[in-house]
Amino acid sequence: MHFKRWITAIVALPLVILMTCKGGTILFAIFICIVCMMALVEYFRIVFNKAQSSKQEAQSKKLEAKNLSAFSFQLSAFIIGPIIIMAAYINSFNIIFGLIILNLILSGLISLSYFKTNPSVIELIARQVLGIIYIPLFLSCMVLIRNDVDGIAWIFFLLTLVFAGDTGAFYVGRLFGRHKLCPAVSPGKTIEGAIGGLAATLGAGLIFMNYFLKSFPLWPGILFFLSIGVIGQLGDLFESELKRYAGVKDSGSILPGHGGILDRIDALLFAAPVAYFFKGYILL
Repeated sequence: MHFKRWITAIVALPLVILMTCKGGTILFAIFICIVCMMALVEYFRIVFNKAQSSKQEAQSKKLEAKNLSAFSFQLSAFIIGPIIIMAAYINSFNIIFGLIILNLILSGLISLSYFKTNPSVIELIARQVLGIIYIPLFLSCMVLIRNDVDGIAWIFFLLTLVFAGDTGAFYVGRLFGRHKLCPAVSPGKTIEGAIGGLAATLGAGLIFMNYFLKSFPLWPGILFFLSIGVIGQLGDLFESELKRYAGVKDSGSILPGHGGILDRIDALLFAAPVAYFFKGYILL
């Protein structure tokens, strides 16, 4: 498990470096679009394909209507999601906001079409809208960061912090974990692991700052590192909650030792908006 985890990370690293450094922001935005689509597939598999409660329901027309409405919501997300990413590429907040509104309007139209045969379509709206915010909107912050001054350095800065936090929490939790952090959501996570993750994030941030971003202010930087550490762990717990709801262990199996794309970027999804906010409005 550990060997596969590290091999996957080592193999993926050159691809991430290539997509971030070569070809400008457009290649990076396309790469994020691909990641977005793969993550959306896993997300909808989790929230829309939950096992049915009874054999009778599985054979009913109600389920057929539910599947058709779910497909309609997914299709609109697969269209709007990448466009949100590309809107971030051209730094158009108006387009991003307009796309969020358009998605709500389309969701409303879809719900009107299926409400008679499937009243639970309202629940599907909530899941789809959450998916749009959770994945393409949050990922668009990566493109906005890449577009900004020192964008490449900041992308690697953010990835380093998130990776350090994940790794520190994992190994400290395995070695010293005794007290459960949130057993109802993720029984394997411990308070000791969470503290280890925060310490690793702080240490990695100070090292990166010392070598690559020497103009970075110290005390706001420490606040930034700890914020990324905390919010990254919340992102991890949120994805665990989704999987617990659906009764699955991993979001997918595309990354040996890690699971799915969502399993790998769960902390990053929550951390990216925080990093963009700090970079643009606090660490000026």
